[in-house]
Amino acid sequence: MSEQLPMTAGANDQQHLVIGGCDVMDLIEEYGSPLYVYDEATVRAQARRYVDGLQSAAPDSLVIYASKAFANAAIFQILAGEGMGLDVVSGGEMILAHRAGFPMDRVYFHGNNKSNEEIELAAELGVGRFMVDNFHELGRLDALGQRLGVRIPALLRVGPGVEAHTHEYRKTGTLDSKFGIPISTGQAETAVFQATRARGVHLIGLHAHIGSQIFEIAPYLETIHIVLDFAALMRERYGLDLREFSPGGGWGISYTDDDDPMPADEVAQTVGSAVWKSAAEHGLPNPKVIIEPGRSIVGQAGVALYTVGAIKDIPGIRRYVALDGGMADNIRPALYGSIYEALLANRIGDAATTTVTLAGRYCESGDLLVKDARLPQVSAGDVIALPASGAYNLAMSSNYNMALRPAAVLVADGNARLIRRRETYEDLLSLETALD
Repeated sequence: MSEQLPMTAGANDQQHLVIGGCDVMDLIEEYGSPLYVYDEATVRAQARRYVDGLQSAAPDSLVIYASKAFANAAIFQILAGEGMGLDVVSGGEMILAHRAGFPMDRVYFHGNNKSNEEIELAAELGVGRFMVDNFHELGRLDALGQRLGVRIPALLRVGPGVEAHTHEYRKTGTLDSKFGIPISTGQAETAVFQATRARGVHLIGLHAHIGSQIFEIAPYLETIHIVLDFAALMRERYGLDLREFSPGGGWGISYTDDDDPMPADEVAQTVGSAVWKSAAEHGLPNPKVIIEPGRSIVGQAGVALYTVGAIKDIPGIRRYVALDGGMADNIRPALYGSIYEALLANRIGDAATTTVTLAGRYCESGDLLVKDARLPQVSAGDVIALPASGAYNLAMSSNYNMALRPAAVLVADGNARLIRRRETYEDLLSLETALD
């Protein structure tokens, strides 16, 4: 499971899983269960692979982390130190970035329905770029820029009409999508016309995104060609000066041994080279290349740890192994049909001899984390690890059944620090006004 586990993962003499030099059983004892463990070395290594790979092909470039994968102040601070930018999609992510000390001129504000309050906040905090998603937003941004007496830097998100081979809910580049302004209908051209003539907006580039958890490079190359062909036409017709271009992110990671993602540096180098090559072919100056990995920065770095509770045998049918977490901290199996590998963290050297279903603790029949997990014999009190849990699990977590969301720790060189504390019942009840 080397492709799913963090880069520092191993086993100690007690046959316990070790991450970042820390025995996960010691972490469970100190911080409780369930627990998410993030490996700092893996986060940094992935960040550097993207940055180095992109700069080797396109020296004028920026890798921005798609923070929706896991918005966390400690992660933001690490990535700021690695020279990355940040993709935010809400006022909450924006405020977190600001309070974490992230350079706001490297923050790109995405989203298909930004509120007036969020747009005002972004301008107040000095967000570097607005990724304009629709005509409604373009008009509001123009009005704000005129009121402030500035031209707000913006990239226009266009729909390339490219099909990505991923789950239906993760496709974002097709014609029938809530995101972006389609090229094929002529609407993107109208948006460019309006933006280039807006007095409160400075249109400096174009953006496209085709989806997430994608392993193929061909859809990205097709996207680059389509959008830069469009950019050349827009320069000819309306004087578009393409200073920046982002073909998005969404590169997949390995959740199971069947997944075969490209190395991060290879992805970045291929995309960067393709952008500048296509720009030259279309007679365009080399734009600054922006890419937006999220899952592939933090996914492999994170491991979810759960403690086994009740075990239910249905003879000849199935053995259910109930865990102390589930769909409230990882909705992905229920939402996307996502598949994970599992291992027994406190007896990592034992051979897998049984097939069990790892069930969550929530009152839903669909609360199953792994339907057919191959594991050694499991007993109550054992600790199950689900690798590749660093992206979207905690980001999409909830208080369903009024459960408390788990803690997260960051490990490095044998040391662990709490980067997200476990919720308390006081946290949970703090919004109940009838109790005031």
